[in-house]
Amino acid sequence: MRQIYGRLTSELYKHTTPKDVGKDAGFPVNNYRELVEQVAKLSYLNKDHLLFFRGQKNDYRNKANKSTFYPTIYRGEHLTQQELDYRFDKLYSASKILVDLFKKHKVDGLAEFRRKKLIQWSVLQHYEVTETPLIDITQSLRVACSFAQYKNDQETAFVYVLGLPYYSNRISTNSEHDLVNIRLLSITPPQALRPYFQEGFLVGTDDITNEYEYKGELDLNSRLIAKIEIPNNDSFWGKDFDRIPENALYPKNDRIEEICKEIELELRSEIAPANLGTFLQLWTELEQEILRKARKHKREVHNVRNAINALMRNEEEQYGLLKEFDYMRMFRNSVVHKPTTISNQELMRNIEILQQLNKEIK
Repeated sequence: MRQIYGRLTSELYKHTTPKDVGKDAGFPVNNYRELVEQVAKLSYLNKDHLLFFRGQKNDYRNKANKSTFYPTIYRGEHLTQQELDYRFDKLYSASKILVDLFKKHKVDGLAEFRRKKLIQWSVLQHYEVTETPLIDITQSLRVACSFAQYKNDQETAFVYVLGLPYYSNRISTNSEHDLVNIRLLSITPPQALRPYFQEGFLVGTDDITNEYEYKGELDLNSRLIAKIEIPNNDSFWGKDFDRIPENALYPKNDRIEEICKEIELELRSEIAPANLGTFLQLWTELEQEILRKARKHKREVHNVRNAINALMRNEEEQYGLLKEFDYMRMFRNSVVHKPTTISNQELMRNIEILQQLNKEIK
């Protein structure tokens, strides 16, 4: 995601600089009218970018003490490759379930929905079903402020001004800026009420993947133009404006929300996260060892299934061990794709088996 530095108003320049806006405290405003006036000036000064907004109750910081905006799938200071792979596997599982449910409930636009994963991911993200590589933003300043104050018990809240390329389509991809911008109002079916009330957009990197060279390139803070701190009280709105109520931000009788709750039930796992991490770590170590040993006999081995076959042909004395590993491969797929079918007791038992296999295979 390309780094940009916005142009600031004279008032903001007294408070921060374009390079330090993420590090510095939010620029304080007293009321909604004052905020709108600042944003109007920023919009005029930054004609090369289209301004979007995000409201939060807290100013989350990274290790460099800068405001940070990662999509949910990439969040976590010590995110391992195993955990990231698991999150993507869970996302693909949720997408498949969502498509099946849309078909079952005869939701409008099924043909396009089935073809385009970004539309599937947009619904899953906006209804908070599972982690995705997309992050919610809005073009409505009122929506952003309402979210910043929503269920907030602190004295202040934060509104972020982000500069993105102009969009021309429902799903706009800008390879030069490495960004994809999705206009929810244009891609979600009319049964989905929430995106229409929230005037929602979703943004992520162009080449979405579970592999990256530098995690920072996935952080939307590279598009941050201004950080504004607002009072968390009704007086902020004044007599001419008011916040959006909860029943409008999250409207009742939303058919798509009901469908998404069905997915949550199917994805919900009783597995303890620590045990899951242990299992995935042990699995990866064993998988790498199997691949390494197989490549001694056959150079072109690209997956575990081929590696097992190669070793069974060339190391017959380990046939029983390899069959046990092949069974474990099927269990691993169940852990990733059907976590609700796995008990914590069963997971612990298979962790012990993996530990033993690791010792024997080496």
